[in-house]
Amino acid sequence: MTKPFQKILVIQTAFIGDVILATGVLEKIHQHYPEAQLDFLVRKGNEGLVKNHPYLNQTLIWEKKAGKYKNLIKSLKGIRRKKYDLVVNIQRFSNSGFLTALSGADLKIGFDKNPFSWAFDKKITHDINNGLHEIERNHQLIAELTDSSPSKPKLYPSKADYKNVESLKDFSYTCLAPASVWYTKQFPKEKWIEFLQETKFEGMIYTLGAPTDHSLCEDIIQKSGKTNTKNLCGKLNLLESAALMKDAKMNYVNDSAPMHLASAMNAPTSAIFCSTIPDFGFGPLSDDSNIIQIEEPLSCRPCGLHGKKACPEGHFKCGHQIKISLMTRLNS
Repeated sequence: MTKPFQKILVIQTAFIGDVILATGVLEKIHQHYPEAQLDFLVRKGNEGLVKNHPYLNQTLIWEKKAGKYKNLIKSLKGIRRKKYDLVVNIQRFSNSGFLTALSGADLKIGFDKNPFSWAFDKKITHDINNGLHEIERNHQLIAELTDSSPSKPKLYPSKADYKNVESLKDFSYTCLAPASVWYTKQFPKEKWIEFLQETKFEGMIYTLGAPTDHSLCEDIIQKSGKTNTKNLCGKLNLLESAALMKDAKMNYVNDSAPMHLASAMNAPTSAIFCSTIPDFGFGPLSDDSNIIQIEEPLSCRPCGLHGKKACPEGHFKCGHQIKISLMTRLNS
């Protein structure tokens, strides 16, 4: 009989997309241990993703940028005081491994790639080339404690989040998220402009992103000549963006955080893959999902698991040679 855990901590201190994918683990744990106190540790800046999450007792925050190691020790002390029965570490780097190893939990589970995995009670192989989606790899951590089927990631925008975007939904609309932290994950600006010029969609077109993405999206809008557009970069928080994406006719995204936002809302998604490939296991999960990528094989693609700051070959064919017709047919 599976131990009835009372206090459970899930750790994912990576980036926005990783945190969103980790919510599938929260869903599954709650399904099997609905009475357990379930906490989630994230890095500062990502806590807004799970604000008012119905299954979470508390969201713990690690402040990484200011006093990284001082705050790591502070986080460890807080974790040890809570006396968790179970710690599930989804992050594969040393900082989270340190917290897990010294957590004092009865059962500590994580991936074998973590440098502190030697101190875990159970370690699972993480293989990026095993054909599984990342949510399936994450689920392997808790499969023996739950069941064999992974849960999809899910976010919970509040009533206020939905109300704040309500006026934007008065007509048919599409969302675009043109930016990415990594250059080679980002569909080229010229191609976004071409897409806006070629699309026959007559509803509103919203661009989404951070405040730092505003100038990029403004340039795309201006050069496209489209008037049925509105730049929302920096105007919505993450959950408001998710609430808006939920009812869009289509969401056009890079292999980046907005793709996972759309997945977590089961929103229509067209994911554009440039230098990376869906086979890595980070593709869209919505029921209505489309993959957009170059049709011809390139010897240099993929050039890595993550994006790069510049195309190593200098041509960025994996982005520039994607046919716009693959996108416009989905938004006519």
